[in-house]
Amino acid sequence: MEEQKKIVLSVTGVQKTFGGLQALSNINLEIEEGKTHAIIGPNGAGKSTLLNVCVGRLAPDSGTVMFGDTVLTGKTPYEINQIGVARVFQTPEIFPALTLLQNVIIPALAKRDGEFRFNVFNSLSGEKELVAEAESVLEDLGLEDQMHDLSASMSRGDKRRLELAMCLIQHPKLLLLDEPTAGMARHDTNRTIEILKRIKSRGMTKVIIEHDMHVVFSLADHISVLAQGAIIADGTPDDVRGNPKVQEAYLGGAHL
Repeated sequence: MEEQKKIVLSVTGVQKTFGGLQALSNINLEIEEGKTHAIIGPNGAGKSTLLNVCVGRLAPDSGTVMFGDTVLTGKTPYEINQIGVARVFQTPEIFPALTLLQNVIIPALAKRDGEFRFNVFNSLSGEKELVAEAESVLEDLGLEDQMHDLSASMSRGDKRRLELAMCLIQHPKLLLLDEPTAGMARHDTNRTIEILKRIKSRGMTKVIIEHDMHVVFSLADHISVLAQGAIIADGTPDDVRGNPKVQEAYLGGAHL
């Protein structure tokens, strides 16, 4: 008997309008547990808007977003993060005046306690396990040599990996990544692909918005294609690769 799929995130009938622009039109989407689900499409298709609705940064005009049995619609980004959803943004959101290690410690403390004072760094001697975990996460992402440097001095690619580390230390059930390799050199992109493959091997569910088809086809188990705010294709990478609607909408008829 075929094992029943477990859906981690479901989007039902979501619509969003900005003025006269229909940014999202009746979006229906299911994200399966343990899978990497890519959302692709041309610029302005509504991809980031969809992620913003899922994490509570935007309220939909209609429709519902569910995380397991929990309704996310109407919750704040903080509340959604606390129940197990983490997000990596297009532009890395880090604390530039703090070291890499401090950047990673902050979300771990917020996840555990809900609130803390910034002078907590003066009393981390009692947080040896937390510090060791933060160091381990940075090492896993190849940032161990910089952990005591200020994050403001990092390259763009390293800042994106730092933000990923800030998410991973929270042990999210669902990780949303908005163009995780944007602006990276090819060697940094390949390194990020390998990191995300390691995360996948641990069973973490991921949703990735990405323009680089090398990244998409290296990582995705399932792909949904947005164009003009609507899903025009949904299926396996092979299904999407050969779909003429996708080729026309996304690449002007060129083959993926």
